[in-house]
Amino acid sequence: MTGPTIPVAQWADEQKYRQEGEEYGQKVARVAQALSDNQDHFNNFRDILKEQRFLPGGRVQAAAGSYRRVTAFNCFVMKDVPDSMEGIMDVAKEAAITMQLGGGVGYDFSGIRPRGSRIKSIGSQASGPVSFMGIMDATCKTIASAGHRRGAQMGCLRVDHPDIMEFIAAKANHDQLTQFNISVLVTDAFMEAVKTDSDFDLVFDGRTFDTVRARHLWETILRNTWDWAEPGVIFIDRVNQMNNLWYCEDISATNPCGEQPLPEYGACLLGSFNLTKYIKRVDHEGVFDWGLLEHDIPHVVRAMDNVIDETTYPLKEQETEAKNKRRMGLGVTGLGNVLGALGIKYGSDGAKAFTRKVLKLIANRCYMASASLAAEKGSFPLFDKEKYLRGKFIQKLDSDVQEAISKVGIRNSHLTSIAPTGTISLTANNVSSGIEPVFSHYYDRTIQTFDGPMVERVEDYAYREWGIKCDTADSISVEDHVGMLNAAQEWVDSACSKTCNVGESVTWEQFKDVYLQAYEGGAKGCTTFRAAGKRFGILNASASEDVVEEPEQAPDETVVEGGACYIDPETGIRSCE
Repeated sequence: MTGPTIPVAQWADEQKYRQEGEEYGQKVARVAQALSDNQDHFNNFRDILKEQRFLPGGRVQAAAGSYRRVTAFNCFVMKDVPDSMEGIMDVAKEAAITMQLGGGVGYDFSGIRPRGSRIKSIGSQASGPVSFMGIMDATCKTIASAGHRRGAQMGCLRVDHPDIMEFIAAKANHDQLTQFNISVLVTDAFMEAVKTDSDFDLVFDGRTFDTVRARHLWETILRNTWDWAEPGVIFIDRVNQMNNLWYCEDISATNPCGEQPLPEYGACLLGSFNLTKYIKRVDHEGVFDWGLLEHDIPHVVRAMDNVIDETTYPLKEQETEAKNKRRMGLGVTGLGNVLGALGIKYGSDGAKAFTRKVLKLIANRCYMASASLAAEKGSFPLFDKEKYLRGKFIQKLDSDVQEAISKVGIRNSHLTSIAPTGTISLTANNVSSGIEPVFSHYYDRTIQTFDGPMVERVEDYAYREWGIKCDTADSISVEDHVGMLNAAQEWVDSACSKTCNVGESVTWEQFKDVYLQAYEGGAKGCTTFRAAGKRFGILNASASEDVVEEPEQAPDETVVEGGACYIDPETGIRSCE
């Protein structure tokens, strides 16, 4: 039997991704029909979807070929928030329209003048960027309450903004900015100042407002993360240095879970190869089918490229941006299960080597498939061959791939990303999420059904199907978590969503070193989760995910941490859906 087979997977797929009265096979046919170019492509892509070898992002599954007016893009980044009341409210309005159609949003608030600055036109003082985040927070709550999908938001602020201390502490509580994840945009200059224990200027519009010790500011960021799991850290200079479109865009924010750094009005189109479906059991041993994965990639790239032309966009600017660059983010899920099946310890040198190998294959084959599409359909409009081929990530690709791009161009500016894949992994019968290890071999989940709450025992895929107890998140050192993040980032052109679990035995000094390891190892950002921190209580309160919507009343908003992008402490699933 293909598709979701365990009850919680069937419920999740039915309630989140199918139309009313639609069976699983009908959903698969609907999506494949909407995104295929011809009968052969339809047949191949339908089979890939039916067997769940590839899992399109949840928005794609819900939107493709649907009568619903929703977008197939999971998340967007809004235009940089300007330093005017009119401009701020315009961004809030555009964000509301975007969330109403099912998209999560990210913002850069660094352009708003700091608290206390004089506003000459009205003879008053500015209240600062953190205060205006409250407008977006309230808007997101309203949209989430009215719809069937929790809103998700990311708020970013540069580390050199004068209000950075207020921003860092903005979520050191249980009830403020609950619809936001927040991240500090950390620069290379700041990291160098941290290493040398130097002074660091806080500036806005060319004026220095304050000078602080960089190491003190760094430890303030990390102390809040130690206690409250936020803010996250985005190494923004690396993001721009490694950007394939370094020549025509600047990035200053990410989507809510951080795997897609995007420019103004940028959109992320997500999907993941389910690695568990490429494991063959031979004499009770796991063997990875590299040939089948390589076969599937061109069909997937072709289908996902078609989403860009077929979907609804909340804003005209988002449509223009998407069609000018045609970026997508294809990644993997089930890695933790596959490592267990292959007898490789998660976090070991062997695990890092396998991760690099599978992601290198995906990257090179995706880029080659996109080049083939360019020969057939044309390159993305902002393609500049000479500049594009100078991109640092492009220069890492196999020589035959670079030669193909040079000869015929490329259809999509970006092709890979590692998303958290919370709900889609659940619909694939609870495979391990993204590149994460297994959180637990089984757990009991409360599901809100139309007949009331129901407790369902949910077993890890490898444990249930193969009888394998894979390495769990809490059995792995935080250093090994970071090592896996860095290994994955090496062959991903966008970014990686990865939660580095911090055990109770980890000291403060070890914790601080985690972020330096991520920075030195090439990561574009770092997120940690410490169960012993102060936020565990509210996360624990939200452990029962609304897999099936309650018929009349949405879940209590006070327990929805970070909107839809949060870590469920019962399941370990990090989700932005």
